[in-house]
Amino acid sequence: MEFTRRHVLSLLAASGLAAVLPGFAAGAEPPGGGTAAAADPARLLANARAALAGTPESNARPETAAKLAAVEKTARTHLAAMADAGEDELFRGLPLGTDDAHLNTTYKRLYEIALATRTPGGGLDGDAAVQRRVVDALALLHERWYGDQDTGYYGNWFNWEIGISTSATAVLLLLSERIARERPELLRTYVASMDAYLRNGKDGDVDLDSRFHTGANLADITTNRLLQGALLGGADGEDRVRKALEDQLTVYATIDPYDLRHGVTDGYYADGSFIQHHSVAYTGSYGKGLLTRSVQTLKYLDGTGFADTSALVPVIHRWVADGFAPVIFEGWMMEIVKGRAVSRTAGGYADTAAVAEAVTDLSGYATGDRAAALKSYVKHLHAASRPAPDPARFASPLTVVRYAAVLADGSVPAADLNPARRCTAFNAMDKTVHRRPGWAFALSRSSDRISKYEYMSGENLMPWFQGDGAHYLYLAGQDQTEAYGADHFVTVSPYGLAGVTAPVERRHTIPELYGKPFYDNPDHPLHFTASSESQNTYVYFPRGTHPHSGGAVLGAYGAAALVQSDDVPYTHRDRLPDDFTVYRNATATKSWFLLDDEIVVLAAGVGDRAGRAVTTTVDARAAAPGDEIRLSGARTDGSSWSGTGTARLRWLRWADATRDTSVGYVFLRGPEGSPPPVTVSLEPVTRSRRVVRTANPDTPASRRVFGAAFHQKAGARPLSLAYALVPGATERALRAYSGDEDREGAGRNGPLSVLANSPRLQAVRHSRLGLTAVNSFAPGPHRLPGLRLDGPASVLVREDGDRKDGRRLALAASDPTTRRDSLTVLLRGRRLKPVTADEGVEVRPAPGGTLVTFPVRHAYGHSFTATLTAG
Repeated sequence: MEFTRRHVLSLLAASGLAAVLPGFAAGAEPPGGGTAAAADPARLLANARAALAGTPESNARPETAAKLAAVEKTARTHLAAMADAGEDELFRGLPLGTDDAHLNTTYKRLYEIALATRTPGGGLDGDAAVQRRVVDALALLHERWYGDQDTGYYGNWFNWEIGISTSATAVLLLLSERIARERPELLRTYVASMDAYLRNGKDGDVDLDSRFHTGANLADITTNRLLQGALLGGADGEDRVRKALEDQLTVYATIDPYDLRHGVTDGYYADGSFIQHHSVAYTGSYGKGLLTRSVQTLKYLDGTGFADTSALVPVIHRWVADGFAPVIFEGWMMEIVKGRAVSRTAGGYADTAAVAEAVTDLSGYATGDRAAALKSYVKHLHAASRPAPDPARFASPLTVVRYAAVLADGSVPAADLNPARRCTAFNAMDKTVHRRPGWAFALSRSSDRISKYEYMSGENLMPWFQGDGAHYLYLAGQDQTEAYGADHFVTVSPYGLAGVTAPVERRHTIPELYGKPFYDNPDHPLHFTASSESQNTYVYFPRGTHPHSGGAVLGAYGAAALVQSDDVPYTHRDRLPDDFTVYRNATATKSWFLLDDEIVVLAAGVGDRAGRAVTTTVDARAAAPGDEIRLSGARTDGSSWSGTGTARLRWLRWADATRDTSVGYVFLRGPEGSPPPVTVSLEPVTRSRRVVRTANPDTPASRRVFGAAFHQKAGARPLSLAYALVPGATERALRAYSGDEDREGAGRNGPLSVLANSPRLQAVRHSRLGLTAVNSFAPGPHRLPGLRLDGPASVLVREDGDRKDGRRLALAASDPTTRRDSLTVLLRGRRLKPVTADEGVEVRPAPGGTLVTFPVRHAYGHSFTATLTAG
């Protein structure tokens, strides 16, 4: 189907993005089918050059001196490597002809040299000899290693469709005048080859039905084509710009999982989730790339007449406020949204620096309160990050100047976009984040919708349980590189990640199993090649096989639930090749109830259908080797506990005296009685960083690793577990949970009561908060004191007992399976009437109380809320 402007508008109208295309009203073409408005390709090219290299004015500022020095140093290093190149090399150490990564790096280095020759104020600015070397090298690359379509396109598709094109296009842009004078044929030669290498596209252009041309990848491809069109000029060039823009605009439309366009699941969802690779939670890597590229597009198109980009600013702002801000804690990008990038050594502070860079530029296109909030967030990231973002690493000198201006503006206070107390359910990507002053808790779930993990290209080699309820508890004031990052996965056992229930067995990495970074079997009916759909489904990012993963949010409180399942490879084992290795999972039904001081965890049906031994890890914490770690606690008989070993404990406290941080663990009595024994460990661990990523340096990472875990012997009956994580807890506070000290409203678990803990129903009550939190997992009615609910659901009910005008309840409900049409909650007792209710929520009297019906059809895990009163 021809991709017309009318079709673009129909895609974007619901998001209010149709206004981006000037001169087109929804459902109407301009008279005669002409262009929308006068456009200025020369302005686009000038904007792009300024964005990359800066301007004489920006580069004369003292703030950009370090950036300019870095650009020049990089270029001179590459020129030296160019001078020492051997046969079949342009740069020393990068032989060409069989390695696409070497070819991609070669083009990138040419771009970085070209950039230095067009950077005003730099030591190589205007160097004609260096520019000729780059242009000649560009021609040689095409002649010998790139232009032949029959021998190209080996290795990773990304390098051929995106990576090389990005660098080559940038060189053509920066050196366009010299190329036009000295090699005028080179531009069209390269554009023709880049079109031909879009082999996952259609007719040398983007194909919106291609699984490769989605999300961040689509933004990369279309930005390259915007620049190529402007360079080509004329009517054909302008058409190319407009077509690329129309294609790119589709990434700004919010994904509706019940009305997918072109079958695309990649992009941003209404709840702030971001998906790439069809089922991977990816805000912190590909989402970050899309944010960067989108803001770059604003800069390129500014004042060109091709688009009114002001309509995009609120969209990108929402990505930042609802998508990025919740997963950044004190300047650290959380592990749960990084896919295979968790194994890279750069770390979460570097990830957030890229966000700060993009938000800095975005603030320049926003107005009013939106601009003020974005600038305050930039200041917050600068103050909170360890280390602060380094402007010398920003892509553009213009951004360096703007960043400095924001930091110097005394009228702009530093302020997080998150409130201090926030609970965010990213149910579209099976993640939950819970924030309180002093800490943040991040939970990674999976389902038949969302991948358990991502492995690819030798990255994230031991990922097997990262989506099975693994959690990360970030403590304020910490240098998170010492607690998390790649070194966390290097030193903490993949079978003992915090929150995980895993069978006791040894699994093998993909390179160990198959001798290469993927499973290669192109002749099998499933056609396993490096980039095949089967590779994605069974190797790179397998989904789970159970639909139950979700949760509800009520104000700043939350509930999350997961039925742990086997992955797709194990379930499909009968259709896979005989030499393909699959692994069976352990079983567990789990709930997390997210409160002010506690994260309460319930687990039931914990065991293994194959009869293997099973370990459930309460928590795993890594600390620097020299830190003083103190472990204290109390046994169930009231006697004191310290150090490591196995015992029945009432509570346990991990404290890092060096960092003045602590976490408490309360082991709760439930309907099943006292908790089983807990094994506490603390050991030094040193491993090579290559155990998690083949491209990491072969250098050691050392940590002191603490673990608290429940162990079940082989053949043991399924177990139920109940415990609470209490960040920052003192010993006195922990004793209060077990009744060792008197506190108002305290019971045998302090303010906490475990109401139910089975594979059908899990529920707790917090007496001081007046909060009951419930997850139900099975069809049929579920009864608890004061309420009844039907079928699988996540429900929170909070009573305000301080009101003098009668009983007042707030409640929230969500469908964690995403498959129900409606769910009901019966509140027993005096009949209540609604004060406020979300659209579609029905409240009516019923025998025994008040029946509340929630319209969860096609809500994709969204929480519906209502406030009721008896007054």
